[in-house]
Amino acid sequence: MTTFNYTNILTQAVDELSESQSYKGLFHQHKDGDPLPSAKSLYKIVELARAIIFPGYFGNSTVNSHTINYHIGVNVETLFGLLTEQILAGLCFGQENSKNATDDNEPCRETASLLAARFISKLPELRRILATDVEAAYYGDPAATCFGEIISCYPAIRAISNYRIAHELLILGVPLIPRFITEMAHSETGIDIHPGAQIGHHFTIDHGTGVVIGATSIIGNNVKLYQGVTLGAKSFPLDNNGNPIKGIPRHPILEYDVIVYSNATILGRVTIGKGATVGGNIWVTENVPAGSRIVQRKNKDE
Repeated sequence: MTTFNYTNILTQAVDELSESQSYKGLFHQHKDGDPLPSAKSLYKIVELARAIIFPGYFGNSTVNSHTINYHIGVNVETLFGLLTEQILAGLCFGQENSKNATDDNEPCRETASLLAARFISKLPELRRILATDVEAAYYGDPAATCFGEIISCYPAIRAISNYRIAHELLILGVPLIPRFITEMAHSETGIDIHPGAQIGHHFTIDHGTGVVIGATSIIGNNVKLYQGVTLGAKSFPLDNNGNPIKGIPRHPILEYDVIVYSNATILGRVTIGKGATVGGNIWVTENVPAGSRIVQRKNKDE
């Protein structure tokens, strides 16, 4: 049997992978003392937030009206510590290419603690708006038997709760972490909601799988989407170097009381007017008037 020299092959691969040009733009220079974003910690953060917002459905199932203050207090304290560390990780990560980056992360830690506290102060309002989402799902689905079934079983509530948590963090200016949180829900439920989207109260997604809601989408109150709906961008204006211009409004606006049925695709900065209904399997790239109903045309031969 011929003896093959694997060492040379492995050494060559290591040398090529270590060339600075080969990892340009793909390498994060970690500094000692800076935390890294942790999927495990972020999962725990989401579970704690859900346990605080929906006590008894997530977290400790023995919570009751006599012990709820204690349980929420313990969860809030734990959440504050974990969230501070992960916000710090996001802030440090965001400093990678900053001209103002320093070796001292104490100012970042102070900022992270303040942002974590501000987020926790938003939890009562998050509970109020998520309660409307649960209500919308229950009254919009004849198969639902109770609010508890919606909270415990429906993927839309998991995805929407992640989105609302992430959106609050994004509003507070937390980098990176909001996208982690919505992508966790994407993996868990198949529902992709960008944390930058603006979504009103009483929002629901029936079934949910395959729904995509882009970063600059605006969704009014009492809107219902079905599975496979895409609120996407039609085109990307380019800068002088041919690169897409970031941050410009490019996704649809859905006004109040809109229903969009399964597998409809709505692209570009178009407006679906108040009370309009968009039928299934339709491609929409123009404004839809308020109160109108658009469906697929039937073939004349049918």
